[in-house]
Amino acid sequence: MSTVLTTSTRLRGPARYGLAIALVSAALILSLVLRVPFGNPFWFFFSVAVIVTTWFAGRGPGWVAVGLSTLAALYYFIPPVNSFAVKPADVPFFLSFVACEAVANWLISWQKNAEDALRRARDELEVRVGERTVELKNANDALVKQMAEQRRTEEALQRTRTELARVVRITTIGELTASIAHEVNQPLAAVVANADACVAWLGLEWPNLVEARAAAERTIQGATRASEVIIRIRSLINKAAPERAQVQLNGVIEETVTLADRQASRNNISIALELEPDLPHVLGDKIQLQQVILNLIMNGIESMTGVTGRSRLLLIRTSVVGDGEVCVSIKDNGIGVSDEVMPRLFEPFFTTRSQGIGMGLAISRSIVEAHGGRLWAESTVNQGSVFQFTLPGEGGPNP
Repeated sequence: MSTVLTTSTRLRGPARYGLAIALVSAALILSLVLRVPFGNPFWFFFSVAVIVTTWFAGRGPGWVAVGLSTLAALYYFIPPVNSFAVKPADVPFFLSFVACEAVANWLISWQKNAEDALRRARDELEVRVGERTVELKNANDALVKQMAEQRRTEEALQRTRTELARVVRITTIGELTASIAHEVNQPLAAVVANADACVAWLGLEWPNLVEARAAAERTIQGATRASEVIIRIRSLINKAAPERAQVQLNGVIEETVTLADRQASRNNISIALELEPDLPHVLGDKIQLQQVILNLIMNGIESMTGVTGRSRLLLIRTSVVGDGEVCVSIKDNGIGVSDEVMPRLFEPFFTTRSQGIGMGLAISRSIVEAHGGRLWAESTVNQGSVFQFTLPGEGGPNP
């Protein structure tokens, strides 16, 4: 069929009508040649000529073929032959011949037009499908690029957030420099004193080996304690990826209070602990959780530096609430937070401290929420504030 369609599209102008004349002439010659041996089969060849002409050349040349076939049949085959006259008895046969040729032309023309329309519709559909495919491909490529760009943006945002959290930790550590120096100097002073004692016991005329050994052991203990302090500080400011593991919050709180104790003493602030003894573990990153607790402790200390007329107490409490959740509460009796400031308390870069950068509470909330918990605050002006956060328990209570 594709060959026929291709051939029909090549005939243009006079060639179409020339085809009609040629085919009718061929039909006439074959009919005359085969008239005697095959019993006058003229009608068959003329019908073929009309059908082929209509198919390849179109309806107009087909009608020309019908007219030429009618004239040829009338002149050469319908009595009286060699004349265009028609006997009354042959009129029905002649009209039937003309009708058959006309119907053949109409049917073939209709079929050809239908196939051409179907082919055009198919071609248009293929073009539209191709255009739509290109549009979908472009849209898909744009979506893939957008997703890749969004992923890169999220990764960059996460890196920035992690780096900013580290900056906040380092800033907080800077505020605790005196406490850190105190924590390191105490064991180092003990190391020196015990080392001197060891040398003195060994320098006697009769060395006291028992006392010298005890002094040496105390020297080792002091050096180990100093090393542990340095390790805690390095881990807090280390630029490391978050690691999830089982964390005992009571121990984290005690370590953090040790870091902040000197800062609290300088401001005449007492830190009291009410820790639930059977507190469940939580699944999280110890350094990040330590950063949250340290930031809340430092905020509490800062809020009480200007308090007069009442005791300065920072109460840290842990408990189990709800369905096995661990709750940490840090309460101070400082200046409190006004109703106007409270809605913005956790906004990035919002701070009421002259030396603050306004990221501590925002990062603390993001860390707690990343651990599946919640951080909130309650406050009364001139009476103090309480910051609380909850984390889902992991593995039940400690043995």
